[in-house]
Amino acid sequence: MATKPKKLVKYDTTSIVDVPHSRNGKHHGLIGAILDDLESLKPGMAMKIPLKELRHSKEKIRSALNRATTKEKINVATASDASHLYVWKTDGK
Repeated sequence: MATKPKKLVKYDTTSIVDVPHSRNGKHHGLIGAILDDLESLKPGMAMKIPLKELRHSKEKIRSALNRATTKEKINVATASDASHLYVWKTDGK
């Protein structure tokens, strides 16, 4: 009976317990800071984030914020003008 030659593998292997199971995207630090500040935000107040401090476009930040707040079940709204991004909590209605 002929034996099959061993197949060479291209990639290394690792145990599944060593695989990261969460995603820390490029906006992770900023979005985390926004979520932290949202916790202590008083009703009727909005965060005023200077656009010049954002390393990415306000659209990308809004998208990342939407993903994070949806995951955490936090209702927020956003608005912007020429120089700031505004973020505040809503009642979800």
